[in-house]
Amino acid sequence: MTLNLMSTLAVEVALKRNLLPSFIETTGIALDVSWNPTKVIMQRIADGRRADALVLIDKSMAELVEKGIVVADSVRPIATAKIGIAMARGADRPAIESVDEFKGALLKARSVAYSRAGASGIYFADLIERLGIADAVNEKATVIPEGFTARQIVEGKADLAIQQISELMSVEDVDILGPLPADVQSGTDFSVAIFADAEHAREAARLVQHLTSPEAARAYEASGLTSRLSNAPAN
Repeated sequence: MTLNLMSTLAVEVALKRNLLPSFIETTGIALDVSWNPTKVIMQRIADGRRADALVLIDKSMAELVEKGIVVADSVRPIATAKIGIAMARGADRPAIESVDEFKGALLKARSVAYSRAGASGIYFADLIERLGIADAVNEKATVIPEGFTARQIVEGKADLAIQQISELMSVEDVDILGPLPADVQSGTDFSVAIFADAEHAREAARLVQHLTSPEAARAYEASGLTSRLSNAPAN
């Protein structure tokens, strides 16, 4: 049998590099994983698509619980992602510690890449509106429908990329400039759950257990996330 998992992109590094290979090795259970931004996952579910397990932001997960699409008792918090900025490897590093410095870096960039489909891109689009620089940034922005924004840097289409730090870390040949300034930072919480009509509910429960283990806590922290597990390693 093959266990089907739908997952948001923010946890891809931790799952793909560490947790899913170790799950397969210890259980012998094959996995079929679809990685997509939050909006895409929610649209596919609305269109009737299902899997066995799901990793998603808490707000959207709560909607699915309310609709009876995922099992309420199966929901487990796993990690929090913060939004950051990436730049070309070795490029001059602009200051971004304060909000004014952050605004200046965005305005000076040849192009800023972000995605409107993911939680970070939705937040960033609203943030630049609140900061009063939306028109100036969007005039030269590289807005992608989905995927990893830092790839636009590697392809020479943008100087800066905005996304959750864990997603930025998925792309090689870029440097993480840092998180957004504390005053405008937004953390996104993620959970794992089992679909109500999962074909392989027992195996899905084993995956949930694996994704909430001490090994998982370490993997989340190593991939730029903050573990929400009680067994998270001390900083």
